[in-house]
Amino acid sequence: MEERRGGGGEPRLVSDPVCGGDCTPVPPRRLKNRDFPLSVKRRRSGSAPEHKVHCVLVGDGAVGKTSLIVSYTTNGYPTEYVPTAFDNFTVMVVVDGKPVRLQLCDMAGQLERLRPLCYRSADVFLLCYSVVRPCSFHNITTKWLPEIRQHCPGTPLVLVGTQLDLREDVQVLIHLAQNQQRPVGTEEGRRLAQELGAVSFAECSALTQKNLKDTFDSAILASIQQTETNGVQQQQKLTLRKKTPDKIKSLSETWWRKINCLMGEQNCEFK
Repeated sequence: MEERRGGGGEPRLVSDPVCGGDCTPVPPRRLKNRDFPLSVKRRRSGSAPEHKVHCVLVGDGAVGKTSLIVSYTTNGYPTEYVPTAFDNFTVMVVVDGKPVRLQLCDMAGQLERLRPLCYRSADVFLLCYSVVRPCSFHNITTKWLPEIRQHCPGTPLVLVGTQLDLREDVQVLIHLAQNQQRPVGTEEGRRLAQELGAVSFAECSALTQKNLKDTFDSAILASIQQTETNGVQQQQKLTLRKKTPDKIKSLSETWWRKINCLMGEQNCEFK
């Protein structure tokens, strides 16, 4: 259990992820909703209500989105690159003692028609680029942000630089130099996050798991904070609606008293 700070500065505790809610981490294997034991679902039916966070990972293909999810949910690392079309992963975490079901949607960077289907229910986005693929960093502003803002203009974003372990890899650096390129720097990513209005910025590695949990914690807390903010705003609207009729009635009485005064039908003494 680690302490994280929400948008208001208050510390919040986020547990390690547990696959399926009750099972322990396993070797690399994609756990989907259909893999959860029925007994687990029955046990949860009478338990405390859980908060759901739908997190969507977007970015160019081959930047390591699937690897992030597999490493985070199973403590394993995929040894082969297999292009993803559409995958859903679910883990359970505990935030401030309350259960949270984290649903992770892994979308292909190449399938433009399918992506909006996953966007509609998103609570938070992980906007991913590879620190050793400058073109993927460039595409954040030219492709991914406009697409997300078109479908989900108010959904919080977390900007994520992936494949951090390769930034100092000699072979990678040689390959980039041959193409007159260099890795994307941390400050470049931080500046872009500020320009995009992202709620958080992180660089992480699925292989070494450096900053991996912090990255997903940021997404979870951003979604929860957004939900809480929306709830407060909704409550304020309901309160305003309840008070509005009385206010209108009061204004109407004062208005009619003034009219009667002007018409000489009553004493014109107002407090």
